[in-house]
Amino acid sequence: MSAINSIGSARSIVHEVGKAIVGKDEIIIKVLLAVLAGGHILMEDIPGVGKTTLAVALSRALGLEYNRVQFTPDVLPSDITGYSIYDKNTGAMTYQKGAVLCNLFLADELNRATSRTQSALLQAMEEGEVTMDGKTYAVPQPFLVIATQNPTGAKGTQMLPDSQMDRFMLRLSMGYPAHEDEVEMIRRRQKGVAMDTVLQVVSREELIRLRLEVERVFVKDELIDYIVRLCARTREDRRILQGASPRASLALTALAKATAWIQGRDYVLPKDVRFIFSDCISHRLIWTQELSSEAERAALLEELFSSVKAPAIK
Repeated sequence: MSAINSIGSARSIVHEVGKAIVGKDEIIIKVLLAVLAGGHILMEDIPGVGKTTLAVALSRALGLEYNRVQFTPDVLPSDITGYSIYDKNTGAMTYQKGAVLCNLFLADELNRATSRTQSALLQAMEEGEVTMDGKTYAVPQPFLVIATQNPTGAKGTQMLPDSQMDRFMLRLSMGYPAHEDEVEMIRRRQKGVAMDTVLQVVSREELIRLRLEVERVFVKDELIDYIVRLCARTREDRRILQGASPRASLALTALAKATAWIQGRDYVLPKDVRFIFSDCISHRLIWTQELSSEAERAALLEELFSSVKAPAIK
């Protein structure tokens, strides 16, 4: 692996997406980590902070075929996975592709859909395929889902089930921009649509190659043990009703490898795990009522992380 190539590719992607999203480079980097690690992303935030813009800019920078569905209670599972229709010319049923058969699928306000429609995404997210009338259709590669979710309690929303939350590699929040970033955003808009300036950095084929490079990043046995011990701590604390699953351990490992790769290393260090731990783990946990705020939950995760000794790897 070339350190220059990995760092250069990552910086170029972040730069291009940053033309449309001002002042959120860390969020862009973390989204890129999930893309390189082959995972899906849940963006949980208030409306209007740029979640959809981020997804569109990312699809442009990576040269990905992009579909978006605005989820509402009347969206059907077949709108997502596709459906079969009778062809009178051939006398056979013909499959009509659903919206999810693309490279980057934006599930906008996913928690406004019914649970049946939400579950239509699960097979595509986990197995990279959809099944219709007994036939299986592979989604294009590379494939990723970016879902947005309104804060819990918003009118007309339904909480995503635990099984679906666990399939998102990362949960991120954009947050409000800093004052100077919001000023710059408005300035750019006066010059035209910022999205029009976002250029493609890599092709789909190159992105697949980059993913293969990330997979080859080396993880020492001591670090694998460290990751498992971190996830195990979430299963032992009485303030957490349900801890991180083995899927979380796999996701954390994959993200740590991606973090090492974009820094030009072909081996993982404990600091790579540290960088992505909370964003990878927090949404997978079920908390007791005594931890009602995000701040309290974040503090507990920090406490648990600090209680597990990292291996001495440099």
